[in-house]
Amino acid sequence: ALRAPLRTPVDLPHRLTEVTGPVLGEDRVLPTDADLTWRNGGEAVGQRILVHGRVLDSDGRAVPGALVEVWQANAAGRYRHVVDNWPAPLDPHFDGLGRVVTDDLGRFEFLTIKPGAYPWGNHHNAWRPAHIHFSLFGRAFTQRLVTQMYFPDDPLFGQDPIFTAIPPAARHRAVSRFSLERTQDNWALAFAWDIVLRGAEQTPFETDDDGDVA
Repeated sequence: ALRAPLRTPVDLPHRLTEVTGPVLGEDRVLPTDADLTWRNGGEAVGQRILVHGRVLDSDGRAVPGALVEVWQANAAGRYRHVVDNWPAPLDPHFDGLGRVVTDDLGRFEFLTIKPGAYPWGNHHNAWRPAHIHFSLFGRAFTQRLVTQMYFPDDPLFGQDPIFTAIPPAARHRAVSRFSLERTQDNWALAFAWDIVLRGAEQTPFETDDDGDVA
């Protein structure tokens, strides 16, 4: 009750910006937004990785023009956030934020640093596996999906309630694949991960109600 507005909310009709896709313009999402390894005039510390994939619908068709945003912890497992105060170093050249718009074939690509695991107090000696958060906007800003991408063979999978909340048969869809063919010699490892919006092979997404992964 203390947070409720003092006056009755006024309903506003949906206009073009609410019912159409994110028209960001070429000057809004820049190529540098997809490179998380260089911020504030310096290079981030950690293992460089190339994360790439496609956004697909239930029939395997590409979804072009989708805004894909990511956020993640740094190589030490710490977020640049006011409430993250566990004693791991902050990286002045890493803010953990990136975004890109899928191309005509539904492809996206980020150059980033492999995130570290971090403690989160869910239970005794609780550590979250390395992961990257993904957000996708659809045809309207009210159409948003949020999910997490994990890395293969992480030893912390079994004790992570978020990962284990995914039905066992679908857990592999949340885990990226190491891609030697896309790994850049003497520069960066590569991981492939496709995002399927719906259907039998749908990527597990976080629900709107209680944050569980569906």
